[in-house]
Amino acid sequence: MDQEIEQYALEHGAPESDLLAALYRETRTRTPYPRMISGWMQANFLRVICRLISARRVLEIGTFTGYSAIAMAAGMTDDGILHTIDNNDEIEDVVRAYIDRAGLSHRVIFHLGDARAVIPTLQEQFDLVFIDADKRQYPDYYRLARDVTRPGGVIIADDVLWDGKVIDATARDPRTLAIRAFNDEVQRDPTVDNILLPLRHGLMLIQKH
Repeated sequence: MDQEIEQYALEHGAPESDLLAALYRETRTRTPYPRMISGWMQANFLRVICRLISARRVLEIGTFTGYSAIAMAAGMTDDGILHTIDNNDEIEDVVRAYIDRAGLSHRVIFHLGDARAVIPTLQEQFDLVFIDADKRQYPDYYRLARDVTRPGGVIIADDVLWDGKVIDATARDPRTLAIRAFNDEVQRDPTVDNILLPLRHGLMLIQKH
């Protein structure tokens, strides 16, 4: 997106909170891959979707520093619970510190581990599942997410355009191949409706029948 257009779009939506702005800055100074953070445009979209569907149970696959988890929790019902999973223990202190600063320690449950092992233990049906973790595992994450999403619930996957590599015939790396496989599997799945939105690096918005 053109930077001026992106700035205009940001100026015509709800503003980023001071806490999320601080987390964004800390993420950029403390982590080796700061572009993995959602950013406010995408996080605000997730927050609004949570509000639109009155989400009470949300699952996030891929916490990173907790930016999108905090944003989504702000859009959930007052009694909502969000489970977020990441396998990177090097940033656990940042995640927990900002969840605590946001006053969400009782509503955001952070799981450290492999999402493929954690999800079957949750024994929940979710209103929304957000996928933003290891791209090589997207097909596996999708099948797990579909199983734990309630009928009528929503699954959102990030990075599904993968900087345009999905349409580059010469791109054959494992992450690109996995994202293509995920996109194709969703498109063929008769149990869902879906739309691919060219927001940031591409969001696949899916509703389970």
